[in-house]
Amino acid sequence: MQPQEILKRYFGYDSFRHRQREAVDNILSGRDVLCIMPTGAGKSLCYQVPAMAMDGVSIVISPLISLMKDQVMSLNKSGIPAAYLNSSLTVNQYLKALDYMKQCRYKIVYVAPERLLTQSFLSACREINISLVAVDEAHCVSRWGQDFRPGYLKIPQFISLLKTRPVLAAFTATATGRVKEDICRLLEMKNPYCVTTGFDRPNLSFSTVRPKDRYRALLNIIKNHREDSGIVYCSTRKRVDTLYDNLSAAGYSCGKYHAGLGADERKSFQDRFIFDEDKIMIATNAFGMGIDKSNVGYVVHYNMPKNIESYYQEAGRAGRDGQKAECVLLYAPKDVITNKFLIENSQPNEELTIRQRRQVRERELEKLKYMTFYCTTDRCLRQFILEYFGQKSDEYCGNCSNCLAEFEQEDITGHARKAIMCILQLPVSFGLSVVADVLKGNESEMVGKWRLHQNDYFGSMAGLSLTKIKDILKYLIIRGYIDQTADRYPVINVTARGERLMSEGTKVMMRVKKSEKTAPPAPAPMPEADRGLLAKLKALRLDIAKKERVPAYVIFTDATLNEMSARKPKTLQELSRIKGVGSRKLSAYGEKFLRLINEKTDSV
Repeated sequence: MQPQEILKRYFGYDSFRHRQREAVDNILSGRDVLCIMPTGAGKSLCYQVPAMAMDGVSIVISPLISLMKDQVMSLNKSGIPAAYLNSSLTVNQYLKALDYMKQCRYKIVYVAPERLLTQSFLSACREINISLVAVDEAHCVSRWGQDFRPGYLKIPQFISLLKTRPVLAAFTATATGRVKEDICRLLEMKNPYCVTTGFDRPNLSFSTVRPKDRYRALLNIIKNHREDSGIVYCSTRKRVDTLYDNLSAAGYSCGKYHAGLGADERKSFQDRFIFDEDKIMIATNAFGMGIDKSNVGYVVHYNMPKNIESYYQEAGRAGRDGQKAECVLLYAPKDVITNKFLIENSQPNEELTIRQRRQVRERELEKLKYMTFYCTTDRCLRQFILEYFGQKSDEYCGNCSNCLAEFEQEDITGHARKAIMCILQLPVSFGLSVVADVLKGNESEMVGKWRLHQNDYFGSMAGLSLTKIKDILKYLIIRGYIDQTADRYPVINVTARGERLMSEGTKVMMRVKKSEKTAPPAPAPMPEADRGLLAKLKALRLDIAKKERVPAYVIFTDATLNEMSARKPKTLQELSRIKGVGSRKLSAYGEKFLRLINEKTDSV
């Protein structure tokens, strides 16, 4: 069967998305492939379509049980024989699935990396033709990736023990240049064809907010998304528990997820969220990787994450169905202190040497610095993220809080020179907060201990708030006039560019937020009849999902139902042209949805 036919029959799409076909064709030609696509761009199709077109069985290495279950559930609903092998199965279930795999009754089998070299699994794989090994969330192989999994390092050994070497394809949504090199090297990929579609998610809006009252800000966001599912990420378990209690007491339907909960409790909360029984999930970063819930309308970070990679991956869980979604980061300077504590007190990986552990910690502190810059920058937030991953972009996206804000230019040349001279006169290097205290004229403990009040620039910015002084220092770091180390206790120093500023007539202009622009006009709402039809279609979908005990989006995604309500197909043939309606789903559900659509249309 040809890829185009597989795409339509099983997945309900008439055409591939940008560069998907390129990845599919190279896999089918027998070449290793590294595919970097943003969340929601359709990475899974790039290995699922070839798996159906190739002889034998395809193995998909996946990091999480929840991801495997979601993927297998969706594949089976689409008519593709698939299974997973993990610790959630009983011994009898596992042995039965393994036996079916040996009989080649599955086309796709998902497995955790830690299970690859177990005797039973490896023995079964050596009896059959493994045509493709797909590595999902491939950044987990890199120590510089935010989700490093030592088990991923076993993948090359597993492949070497098979009868013949299969095609190897690796997939990830977030990979810097260094992580990309690690993936190719550590997986021992052979001359891989690299497909990078870019990291942009145009349907997502990005905002950074420094609210006086974070909880009130969160409530406002939730109220603006009453009908949407949303995820609220927190940096600590304690904060998750507190928000869960407060929102539950306020009457919101929500769940919580963190490593301190029991496995059954975590599963219960996750299932309630996946099945749309709870609208809001409050969680630490323990929740989410591989969660294939398509209808998340917003993601709020109640605290600043440790790095851009984590932030973009977590924010990217919004709008997976291509619909518009909102990503908001509620920032407070104390988040930096919390994250430094978490980095410095994280459990070291026992497989790393002391030197490697130190390198990882220093790298994490460096990443935290860029995360802080993101929260305080006046640049386009989308541009900041994309350039972090090495992708050039426009300076204005029109869909982030900075692009929708009005700025004015402030001449801070005098303040910049005072800051630089202050730093140059210090007896040793200090952190940003100490330098800010000196410039403000604060008699802090460190100022007194080191007699920093004797600095010629002590109190030279007494007329500014401490927050403003720190913003100026961070701006000078971003612009390269001073530098901040990535040590455990970072200090700031003047750069060569900063020294030149003292002798040159260059002005330093800082963009200061003036007011908020009016957001672009929202799309015109659907006519009343269409909104009513969409609500009925969702109700029918939910009814079917409950009977079949699967998440609603496994039946049809919101995007598919939106298209149904807009186009109002009258026949099965017309319904089959809706994106996401494959032949299996058309046969299983087509008549029910057509009947509802035609009833609604006839009554108008």
